[in-house]
Amino acid sequence: MSDSKAAVTVYSTTWCGFCHQAKKYFDAEGVDYKDIDVEKDPKAAEEMVNKSKQMGVPVIEIGDTIIVGFDRPKVESALKDAGLK
Repeated sequence: MSDSKAAVTVYSTTWCGFCHQAKKYFDAEGVDYKDIDVEKDPKAAEEMVNKSKQMGVPVIEIGDTIIVGFDRPKVESALKDAGLK
């Protein structure tokens, strides 16, 4: 899914397995998210690094929470905190 008003943003690349897992999880849970391919969007890549202080993907933004990597327990907790689950 790709919803510009989504409360969840996934900064990802096409080749990243954990990125695919994260997006598959959100799809299965019915969570709308905005997917940003940081390989195609250098400004978004810079924004991702500024937010996460990391170069790795995925970087998942849920409300005010930044999660580096697909850490399912942290993602589920952040979704609950944001009232999305």
